[in-house]
Amino acid sequence: MGTPVHRNSADGGILFPDSPGEQKLYDTSILDTESAWGAHNAHDPGIIKTPDGYYIFSTDVRVGGEPVPGVMVRKSADLIHWEWVHYALPGIPEIAAEWARATNLWAPDVVLHNGKYRMYYSASSFGSRQSLIGLQTADSIEGPWTDEGAVIKTREEDHLNAIDANVVYDAEGRMWMVYGSFFGGIHIVELDKESGKPLEEGFGRLLAVRDKTTEDGAVEGPYIVYNEQFKKYYLFVSYDSLFEDYNVRVARADSITGPYTDVHGRDMKDSSYLPQHEVGVKILGGYRFGDDAGWIAPGHNSVLNDNGTYYMVHHARGGENKHWPYLHIRKILWTEDGWPVVSPERYAGETEQDIPAGLIPGLWERLVHDPSFDGQESSQLLTLQESGDMMGEHGIGTWSFDGRRTLTLSWNNLSEDEGREEKVQLLPAWDWEKDKPALVFTGLNDNGIAIWGKQASEA
Repeated sequence: MGTPVHRNSADGGILFPDSPGEQKLYDTSILDTESAWGAHNAHDPGIIKTPDGYYIFSTDVRVGGEPVPGVMVRKSADLIHWEWVHYALPGIPEIAAEWARATNLWAPDVVLHNGKYRMYYSASSFGSRQSLIGLQTADSIEGPWTDEGAVIKTREEDHLNAIDANVVYDAEGRMWMVYGSFFGGIHIVELDKESGKPLEEGFGRLLAVRDKTTEDGAVEGPYIVYNEQFKKYYLFVSYDSLFEDYNVRVARADSITGPYTDVHGRDMKDSSYLPQHEVGVKILGGYRFGDDAGWIAPGHNSVLNDNGTYYMVHHARGGENKHWPYLHIRKILWTEDGWPVVSPERYAGETEQDIPAGLIPGLWERLVHDPSFDGQESSQLLTLQESGDMMGEHGIGTWSFDGRRTLTLSWNNLSEDEGREEKVQLLPAWDWEKDKPALVFTGLNDNGIAIWGKQASEA
């Protein structure tokens, strides 16, 4: 990445990222200055890597005023510092304005095909199924863009909603588009690679749905990635309320068209399973470490596969004021049996590496992403002793280390249904809450629940 890191001999020679610099939150002085926004006012971010750097296209939103329609564009050389570019389009495309009566554009996704960039955007109004996914093309990532018309349209009387497109190639080189929302669930349709539009009429196949008659009915923001190592397709979606308890779930499949199942084998399109919040592996939800205000409603992610290193790109709302959305990027690690888990801290240039065992004992802040919990999870204190014992607010037990990167926490006082064993991976990261380097861990317990940790002080 070219990001500077420092070697601290006191830390056993491991590499921590340098400070990413100050990110001032809730800064009212920049409300009308787009060039100063950086990670601010980012919503539903879609990422693409180009020869000119990393670009993020996102929904038109604005704190403290009406959004300017046209698709926000930012760029970065390091995935850490983001520079405002412009609005991709001069407003709402005519076909989108006529069909959807949209006042801003949502959830763009950009792909490169045969030297030409394709931008898929969504046009709708909140709570409506009169929606459209449109297509724009350009020779340059920064435009100018040419309108190529509609890709899929839905009407108010249709059972599904044409928003939140993600275009992806399968392992055989075929092109697909996954899309959809709360209304009717998530669908996938194969695209003609030359036109970028569906090969056949209709809405495609259902991949995921929830019972919208319940309060747990929301599912949206689909994104699919293929992991060559595990030969699996991974479907990421966001559950629940955009403003309150948004959270990211993942399931996987052998075929891009599914079925997508979670760690318990539950099919993401089986809406009869109750409670519905238990379906899908919850790998990210609202959280706070210690006394920090933390973040709420993180979600609507994209995923970057950067030469075999994966990153989750998503928005989150500030814990002090949920009306302020920010861009977050997190390193994805993979469990030994092939499930993605994300870092507890935003990306600052960290690299995966072996960790000296002597750095592990100390006081930690541990956090559980309970799929049955709505809202913002709070961390609990955990002490890892040099003897291999551990104790904290969650109970007592023992810990062990494989000598490289994997830490196993074994609880004495829990049943197997609660998740007695937690297998997590260590990563030297940047503690954005305390503005200093820190060891973190991320993984799943033996019940498929995501576990985070951050070291507060060494023994």
